[in-house]
Amino acid sequence: MSKTIPIWTCVLNRSIRNYLNKMLDSTVPGNRESTISDQDDDSKRQDSLEWDSSLHLPLWVSETEKANIEGRLEEWTKQLDASGADIASLALCLKKPLRPLWISQKTVIWLNEVPDHDSWDFTPIILLSASSSNGIIQHRSISEFSWNYIAGAGDDEESWARGLSPNLFWGHAYDLISAGPDLCNQKVADIVEKDRVYRSQRGQNVPQVTVKASKSLVHLSQGEVPESLDIPNIGIDMKSYDEDCGISWLGSANLAVGRSQLASKISNVDCVLNCDQESIFLCLPDSEAHLHLPMVTSKLDRFSLLSNLPSAVNFAKLKLSKGKTLLVCCHNGEDISVCVCLAILTSLFNEEGTFDHGKSFNETRITKWDLRRRLVYLCKFATNARPSRGNLKQVFGFLNGGSIGSV
Repeated sequence: MSKTIPIWTCVLNRSIRNYLNKMLDSTVPGNRESTISDQDDDSKRQDSLEWDSSLHLPLWVSETEKANIEGRLEEWTKQLDASGADIASLALCLKKPLRPLWISQKTVIWLNEVPDHDSWDFTPIILLSASSSNGIIQHRSISEFSWNYIAGAGDDEESWARGLSPNLFWGHAYDLISAGPDLCNQKVADIVEKDRVYRSQRGQNVPQVTVKASKSLVHLSQGEVPESLDIPNIGIDMKSYDEDCGISWLGSANLAVGRSQLASKISNVDCVLNCDQESIFLCLPDSEAHLHLPMVTSKLDRFSLLSNLPSAVNFAKLKLSKGKTLLVCCHNGEDISVCVCLAILTSLFNEEGTFDHGKSFNETRITKWDLRRRLVYLCKFATNARPSRGNLKQVFGFLNGGSIGSV
């Protein structure tokens, strides 16, 4: 969060600036559809050149690190421009350049002094840190602060989210904020349990979330209550916020990715490759149109995906070569199934996205850059894709002969 997100915001700003300047260069003076005068064109060009593309880092990052990062920004920007990412859409919807702002446990904000966001000359990216600052200014620079890192505070939400998914959080964001620190854990437990009951009553396999009880007690208005709460008599009065997540078709490839719970509800799918640990009931005319390959995330098994990818790709090749439509699904439709689709797209389709039985793949050696470009292409259609680094490493290893490398 201290360097990765600032780097991304800076690279995106640079890429958007390049796009805006390119559009201005292509504007033809006198075009009736454009109706842009030379004076307006000069004004807009000046605006785009003033689009802030500088690197904004927190105070505790040293000048040496900053200089090293700045030396690579142009290279990263060129890679992004060449990746096929949809910069045009981002440039259209983003009115001001991105800039990260950091908020920690020690941050003091006077709400009556916060200016209206419309008056800011940038689009803020608010970065919240669960780590705590010790408030000590280091001697080597008056602008650097020392921080105590809490392992897992920002990553591995399984260790702190108490079963709360991003969709559930955003569906109840105001309720959770209004609850305040004292009632927050109770509110989260309530929301997660309601969603679990809702899903289980619809035949989905949703294990109960267990939260390790804290040794300390939280003070609630009614008295002292343990942090892990049992909430009896929960009424089912809410709709699952993951229910609206559907199936994503990957261009014209006859290939789709999605959640396994939705597979039985899709009518325009000929074949299903289920990567979930749980089997699903499907009504398909052909008994060989369904393949179940149980896979787990790389945190549980570093080779689960790698060992199953040969069977998955062979199944996809057999079905796609017959003109069949194929759905690849997993528990959440965001990680394992996305990585399997990435392996299928790279192995069986050419650069133009046309099925070629693996001809182009056999004639080239896949690099990390090739895999990243294919992933960008996939994410244009599967916008909720969140492939983990561990699973991407397994895909890259499979495409390069079975060994796991870095991506």
